[in-house]
Amino acid sequence: MTQSKRETERKYEPPSGGVAGLPDLTGVGPVSSVTTAQPVELDAVYHDTVDLRLAGSSATLRRRTGGPDAGWHLKLPLAGDTREEVWAPLSDEVPEALRELVLSRTRGAELRPVVRIRSVRAVRELRDAEGGVLAELSLDEVRAESTAAGGGRAEWGELEVELADGVHAGLLDLVERKLRKKGIVRADSPSKLARALRDTGSAAERSRPSGVVPGSPGSYVLAYLREQVGILVALDPAVRRDLPDGVHQMRVTCRRLRSCLRSYRSVLDRRVTDPVRAELQWLAGELGVARDQEVLRERIGTALDELPGDLVLGPVAARLRVWEVSRGGDVRSRTREALDTPRYLRLLDALDSLVRRPPLRARAAGKPARTMARAVLKEYDRLAGRMDHALARPAGRSRETELHEARKAAKKLRYAAEVARPALGKPVARLGKRAKAVQQLLGEHQDAVVAQDTLRGLAVAAHGAGESAFTWGLLHGRERAGADARQRELPAVWRAASDPALRAPLRH
Repeated sequence: MTQSKRETERKYEPPSGGVAGLPDLTGVGPVSSVTTAQPVELDAVYHDTVDLRLAGSSATLRRRTGGPDAGWHLKLPLAGDTREEVWAPLSDEVPEALRELVLSRTRGAELRPVVRIRSVRAVRELRDAEGGVLAELSLDEVRAESTAAGGGRAEWGELEVELADGVHAGLLDLVERKLRKKGIVRADSPSKLARALRDTGSAAERSRPSGVVPGSPGSYVLAYLREQVGILVALDPAVRRDLPDGVHQMRVTCRRLRSCLRSYRSVLDRRVTDPVRAELQWLAGELGVARDQEVLRERIGTALDELPGDLVLGPVAARLRVWEVSRGGDVRSRTREALDTPRYLRLLDALDSLVRRPPLRARAAGKPARTMARAVLKEYDRLAGRMDHALARPAGRSRETELHEARKAAKKLRYAAEVARPALGKPVARLGKRAKAVQQLLGEHQDAVVAQDTLRGLAVAAHGAGESAFTWGLLHGRERAGADARQRELPAVWRAASDPALRAPLRH
């Protein structure tokens, strides 16, 4: 059993004078009163791999006793001052549920105790006019010790301000202004663990790849790859818990990585990157089944809800639910099974190796304006060829297939432009924006084509069961009309994207 919540907090250096040095926060924003809670003693043992892979990705896993939430705590970074905390009951070993949620970060390496942190915590509760808790100020006296033989020890004080659930983050800014007036400043470590590792001499050395020239094509490509690999790793827990949009975002990240490795073969040796691309294609394929099911379910369900009641004939909603249930369970199982395979862990290892020991080619150290512009223009040429081929086809299935291939080419151009934007600026950003417009229009067209096939199958099943197929046929006709409309819009959107003026700055 696990429970999850989001916590938003900031850490500060302790005030001189301890609790007596804290300012009175009554009247700060909605704070009506400040109450004192009983001090608590906390004892936490943090677990990580030998090379501190969790800490390196800003995640923490601890077993803590004392306080109202004793148990195992996994903290995963989110945006800004917010983290997601997943709680599990106390046990001697790391709970399997939490072990799975950190698998993308540990990549199967053994988890072991690395640091023990004991704290004596004095708590002040900020309350509103109704007595509800808005935030907690915790003043901690911290003692840390490395679990390694002969490991170091450290002691320090720390002030933490944590918002209660549902409280607007703006309260943190108001409290911080008051603290600053008392000379209280932000802590120089993002977490107790980070400081404990540093001060006890347990922190791992993390070196940047050698041979990367600042401002070179290699530096820009590696920065993009490093960012996308981090996103892929961070999305893993969301996919495992079937959180909204997790599968979609992970699939998109796979595509971004694949496209980058393809477009910038002049920077990275394809003998190393092509096998990685193949494995990313496998993972995207496993995720794609779930994503396609999700898109279809939402699309058909929304279209059905928009129909007037007198046009819904027969047990349409029930049949849609049967279709969803019959496919949904298998799809979700397939996704989770893929993430539990050795093949997936090998892919994560390969991605980690790629960004730490990149197989740089000679052009990686060249001038970005030439190398990166050439890669973007090459992707444009591929898209132009696809579009010419598709638009020359007569209406029908063959044209729909070619338009789908053109959509994928537009996506590759868009992602190549993303990689190059920090180096080439606005000209490549404008081209990427136009490529995105083409991709989105063709994506809407493809969704309508796929929906037609599904709706036809539902109509056949309904007819075979003696039900009316009228509603399914009506929805099918609407999707067909939508696909035809997108095709009529395409020439104008493509003219805008293929304007030579967009590419001219990249040719000089």
